[in-house]
Amino acid sequence: MDLQAIRKPAWLEALNTQRFFVGCSTHENAKKNEKNICCLDCCTSICPHCLPSHRFHRLVQVRRYVYHDVVRLEDLEKLIDCSNVQAYTINSAKVVFIKKRPQSRQFKGSGNYCTTCDRSLQEPYIHCSLGCKVEFLLKHEEDLSGCLRTCKTLQLSPDFLAVHDQDMGDEDTNHSTVVDEEEEEEGPGSSSGSEMNLSLHCSSTTGFVRKKRSGGPYVCARYSATTTISDADMAAGMSRRKGIPHRSPLC
Repeated sequence: MDLQAIRKPAWLEALNTQRFFVGCSTHENAKKNEKNICCLDCCTSICPHCLPSHRFHRLVQVRRYVYHDVVRLEDLEKLIDCSNVQAYTINSAKVVFIKKRPQSRQFKGSGNYCTTCDRSLQEPYIHCSLGCKVEFLLKHEEDLSGCLRTCKTLQLSPDFLAVHDQDMGDEDTNHSTVVDEEEEEEGPGSSSGSEMNLSLHCSSTTGFVRKKRSGGPYVCARYSATTTISDADMAAGMSRRKGIPHRSPLC
């Protein structure tokens, strides 16, 4: 078993075989239950709701890039040597593909290519993914002992935890738009639906009126408390176009 672990660690096998970005069966009735975390100690994929049970385990966030699973290069470097693996930038963070990606057609020309799948790469990289490097090392060196690193603690980034806590807090909150809140303040006598023309939030002297176009956004205009605006005036103002500009004659 120790020889097998040196040849290919269990956590590395889990990264390569576990399914991510599917619903968690343990929390199938919960919102935001997508499995986007890999627990390296349990060798399984988990969702954010599973975090309390894996609080003291080594955790890695799995992301998606062009429909493939990627992991931050900073996290993988703590576990295994990722030199010669081409990295990509997502949201200012460098990531590495976990598995080799299928290629529709082979193209051979001048340039640099992956040692396993013949994918075109930038200089000086020779592996397009972590899986390609592992496959190459197992084929030529028979084990990974030379590139594995000791990592006893590995936690998720504070940004991921902050976003998760915010999402969990917002699940039971009903967010209303500004227009909806104003309509509720107007009372039962306010008009609603597609025929609503005048809006709802006004002061004692001056304020804003809102006219809703059919299928379009609200349009605001200044008005006076003593001014009466009819539907025809509003429609004419909305559809009026600028004419030919009149210039003063040269004298």
